[in-house]
Amino acid sequence: MHAFDVLGDPVRRRILELLADGERPAGEVGAVVQAEFGITQPAVSQHLRVLRENGFATVRVDGARRLYAVDPAPLAEIDRWLTRYRKGQPL
Repeated sequence: MHAFDVLGDPVRRRILELLADGERPAGEVGAVVQAEFGITQPAVSQHLRVLRENGFATVRVDGARRLYAVDPAPLAEIDRWLTRYRKGQPL
């Protein structure tokens, strides 16, 4: 899946926003996303899986919890791609 396909979904973008400040338990991410988007826990899990399988998120098992975090590598790749469109533009 192309990076922009992954990030084109508002739920996945919100999940990345939640993970931007550091590792968070899947249940906590799920609760926020369910409340904001009105989707089910299995739907949240599917979005987390898409992020993980496409390299945007990592998961670490801690006992019974799954802790998710952002993997910045694909985001840096996107940023490099966008750089050519920023040339001559003030940041």
